[in-house]
Amino acid sequence: MRKVMLALVIVLLAAAALLVMTQRGRPEALVVGGALVALALPLLVVARVQLGSSFSIAPKARALVTHGLYSKIPHPMFTFLDVALLGVVIALGRPWLVGAWLALVAVHALASRREARVLEKAFGDAYREYRARTWW
Repeated sequence: MRKVMLALVIVLLAAAALLVMTQRGRPEALVVGGALVALALPLLVVARVQLGSSFSIAPKARALVTHGLYSKIPHPMFTFLDVALLGVVIALGRPWLVGAWLALVAVHALASRREARVLEKAFGDAYREYRARTWW
């Protein structure tokens, strides 16, 4: 059920982005897009700092990070990167980029699943308990 709700939120964000770009003027799109970037980038930095030495490009199970943003969001770096990029798309005012953004979100979802499998294999029940406490 959580995956369905998350997918619905992503579709609604894409629809809202299209509405802002097509129904509002350029100044409104810049404000909305800029606000999303201004909100998401600092949170992306916080997520990176909280991940510490567990950060890697390819999924690795160095440690199970469950504090800070990770206590509620299982993949905050992907989440806030996607929000920031949606802000850029809105600010640019190119509706076709929403499709590219959706494709990137799908790539991040696949990467998240791959990462989850690595963590579950390494940490077992501790990882499953952690995921049960997160929002999605």
